[in-house]
Amino acid sequence: MRLIQNMSTIAECTAPEYSVPNRVIKIAVVGGSGVGKTALVVRFLTKRFIGDYERNAGNLYSREVQVDGDQVTIQVQDTPGAEMTDNGISLPDHVTCSIQWADAVVLVYSVTDRRSFELIDQLHQLVIRTGGISVPPVILLANKADLLHMRRVDSEQGPLLAGTLGCSFYEVSASEDYNQVHGAFHRLCCQLSKQQQPPPPAASASTEKRRSPLIPRPKSPNMQDLKRRFKQALSAKVRTVTSV
Repeated sequence: MRLIQNMSTIAECTAPEYSVPNRVIKIAVVGGSGVGKTALVVRFLTKRFIGDYERNAGNLYSREVQVDGDQVTIQVQDTPGAEMTDNGISLPDHVTCSIQWADAVVLVYSVTDRRSFELIDQLHQLVIRTGGISVPPVILLANKADLLHMRRVDSEQGPLLAGTLGCSFYEVSASEDYNQVHGAFHRLCCQLSKQQQPPPPAASASTEKRRSPLIPRPKSPNMQDLKRRFKQALSAKVRTVTSV
């Protein structure tokens, strides 16, 4: 069985016996420890919220979904949390490898954790360095928006940072609102799907030959010449009858 997901529902369907391989969209989710990365990924792919997880080991999640009417395979790489130290940012090598692998990166911080917010700029620089000449698209997610009494990052600061980084911003609650989480990931998937659209097939040689204006059209019969020949043939017939 496969999970087929659209904007509002996830429905199970039987996999066809023979199917064309789907296009693959690869997303890496990166952020500090405890910001809810795994909860966001599971919420997006299954609609379920699970409050407690074991320590993030960097799992890869995969689902077949519907994006703008096309069936694609979405692979979401969860990553271990980055940490801020006195010497800068500390993160496992697995995070860098995930960024290199991904078509897009989701940067996550928690509105209840000021340090996770301060990590974002350095994580974005890591994405730019790792991407080289082909930097993947990035979106910024602020999680745990429902915990108003624990907020440590003002709601205005997220959009300001996203504007500085040049990326889209979404403030969401993995525990309270599936639609917020789904909307953020779905828009990113739509963007990637459009970028991955295959080019139109090249015209065949026969098609080009038919379209070419350089090939002359066949000449139509000369009507004056036909009339002249008809008169000649008719005159010859008349002369033959007269002589007889």
